Amino acid sequence: MKTRIKSALSLSLATSLLLAAQPALSQTGGAVGTGTPAAGNATLSGYLLDATTGTPLVGASVFVRALRTGVNTDEKGFYSLPLPLGQHVVTYQVLGYASRNEQINLTSNLTRSPRLAAQNLQTQEVLVTGSRAEDHVKKTEMSVNQLDMKTVKLMPALLGEVDVVRSIQLLPGVATVGEGATGFNVRGGGIDQNLVLMDEMPVYNVSHLFGLFSAFNPDAVQDMKLYKGGIPAQYGGRLSSLLDVRLRDGHQAEQVKVNGGIGLISSRLAVEAPLIKDRTSVVVAGRRSYGDLLLKLVPEQRDNQAYFYDLSLKVNHRISARDQLQLTGYRGRDAFNFANVFKNNWGNMGGTARWRHEFSPRLLGNFSGVVAQYDYELGVPSGTQAFNWSSKIRNYTGKADFTYLLNDRNTLSAGASGTRYQFEPATVKPLSAESIFGGLKVDEQQAGEYAAYLENEQTISPRLQAQYGLRVSVFDFLSSGTPILEYAGTLGQHLEPVNPRTYRNGEVVKRYANLEPRASVRYTLTETSSLKASYNRTAQYIHLVSNTTAASPLDVWTPSTNNIRPERADQVALGYFRNLGGEAYEASVEVFGKTMDNQIDYVNGANVLLNKNMEGELLYGRGRAYGAEFFVKKNQGPLTGWVSYTLSRSERQINGINADRWYPNKYDKTHNLSVVGLYTLSPRLSVSSNFSYSTGVTTTFPNARFVYEGLVVPVVSGDARNNYRIPAYHRLDLGATLKNRPNPNRRWQGEWVFSIYNVYARRNAYGIYFRQNEDDARKTEAVRLSVFGSALPSVSYNFNF
Repeated sequence: MKTRIKSALSLSLATSLLLAAQPALSQTGGAVGTGTPAAGNATLSGYLLDATTGTPLVGASVFVRALRTGVNTDEKGFYSLPLPLGQHVVTYQVLGYASRNEQINLTSNLTRSPRLAAQNLQTQEVLVTGSRAEDHVKKTEMSVNQLDMKTVKLMPALLGEVDVVRSIQLLPGVATVGEGATGFNVRGGGIDQNLVLMDEMPVYNVSHLFGLFSAFNPDAVQDMKLYKGGIPAQYGGRLSSLLDVRLRDGHQAEQVKVNGGIGLISSRLAVEAPLIKDRTSVVVAGRRSYGDLLLKLVPEQRDNQAYFYDLSLKVNHRISARDQLQLTGYRGRDAFNFANVFKNNWGNMGGTARWRHEFSPRLLGNFSGVVAQYDYELGVPSGTQAFNWSSKIRNYTGKADFTYLLNDRNTLSAGASGTRYQFEPATVKPLSAESIFGGLKVDEQQAGEYAAYLENEQTISPRLQAQYGLRVSVFDFLSSGTPILEYAGTLGQHLEPVNPRTYRNGEVVKRYANLEPRASVRYTLTETSSLKASYNRTAQYIHLVSNTTAASPLDVWTPSTNNIRPERADQVALGYFRNLGGEAYEASVEVFGKTMDNQIDYVNGANVLLNKNMEGELLYGRGRAYGAEFFVKKNQGPLTGWVSYTLSRSERQINGINADRWYPNKYDKTHNLSVVGLYTLSPRLSVSSNFSYSTGVTTTFPNARFVYEGLVVPVVSGDARNNYRIPAYHRLDLGATLKNRPNPNRRWQGEWVFSIYNVYARRNAYGIYFRQNEDDARKTEAVRLSVFGSALPSVSYNFNF
């Protein structure tokens, strides 16, 4: 009850403060509501929409050239622009659409929601980002990359599967520990240090098929935005980055639209339909692999299963001119079952309900309720070894966000949120009376996380713009009615539980609080260049426990407890941004430095699964990462694409490991190069290529051995950690897209997509392990493990009608 009261108070306080401020604010920026505006000023607001589909145009520009003032539309196409009273020519424009000029006579607050007609662009005119190239220089935000799905779908794909996560690994500052690895690493951080949101719903595992494919259906995704630094104060809970994935809103004005694809691994289908014209739309998208269906064709494999699927649903309803309702649901799952011998499945599920209300042309509110869950199961279905092992994390979130246009120089944002977590680390149950396994349950845990923020985007002068704010976060580790333990022993070794204490169910065991200031500054040097700097502090209260090089679906999420302190990071970045050849080219150089506290590592031989005393296996210390990112992108012409290069280091110093000296992190990569090219040969045919090169990840190799009863046992002396690097990784992919001949009498449009992954059959090492030599037991040998050791061709067919 206390938790719910605190959450409600936080939301009510933020609402009251913002609404109470309206009379004072209106003296400067104009009246709030539909009353008479302040003398000499009024607000032009509305939505910018696609003329055919009615979908919102995100990141579009609305400006008055004579006054040299303007704004960009938000994720729902909404804009709000304060202007002097009088006659104005307003220009609406966005990439891929015909711009529109409109003469207005502003005598009071005015609403305009124009519809722009799409231009018939050739493939070569599709940009890498969905925003205008000048935003690269003129926006305050830095350390941000945005990709739209039109670009992603043109890139070479692994086995015909277009992959959202794999595409962002080609951006500067982003890496992965290897092929088939789950997730991604940003600026020296772990995969659990990335907050991944799908329409505000957190996604705890972003991969299918053990990391080979993304959990996001490309036909359901509109665009995605990756924040590596300068993270807005609205977001928190992770140290390294925010990946904001937005699903398609659907057509409100057009007839039913269907698109999909058939590939070697899976097929997908998405349907967009207007349920009520110009008011309600729905998008349903599904994808499924069919490995299990092919197995049924082999008699001895008929009882085996190996497949993944995901389903998403999004409904948008315009309640009134000022109110919109959005509902999103998602479920994704992987299953691997081997007859009666073994079964394993895992997946994400959840949903978001979001109400958007325009209190006035200056004040906008968004109210959301979110539920998300990640769980996995494994076991043996029958026989004397029959058992079922399950684990899950679930969260419930309520949040309110407000945006207030104070005046033409200041835009305020404020909000509050509350989240309740439930953790079930592991439950093992026997499935038959004759099973040799007994029951085991690792104690459940629960926690609450609360936050409030205030942020301002300010134009200080025509050259200087800043965005600054403060986020306050509080985390409560709550009792689940089971004994709470402390741990004691020798640092660097397994610790033993001591001092058990009992609390009431739901009682606060440990509370943590953090102030998280954020700031970004942009100074315009010329019309085509600018300098930017940013600082942000982030705090992370939940942690992914994994003592392997790459996380697996069986890893466990755990909250900060009386023993595990929250992680905290401070990051600064400085960058130079430049447009060349008009807006044909973009270039940037960023340098960054990051320090991290309370980083988690593990004692040698740590057991983190099915361990009631898992916290006794953990060690803590500091982390640091620093580097430089170089990025050049070509936007126009038959050849588009980008080159990114990152030079960086990521290190840790953990008490009790490596003699307390700094050592490279397991995902440290000194060099990371990516080259992406998209070339249009004709309106029907385009080709593409990706090339990737990176330093090999670190690993721990034995540096000594002893012989026991004729067997050679390799050991690591001196407690060395990550003392060796596996060979460098590099790979070339090629792709081609051939569109069917256009037929004006048919709605059906199709294209064939061909690709070759790992063209020159590089055997990149995923890991290296040691074993005894088969011919001489006195010798040990290193064995390279590669996920792919040959070229992988594929073909798929995409269609829409």
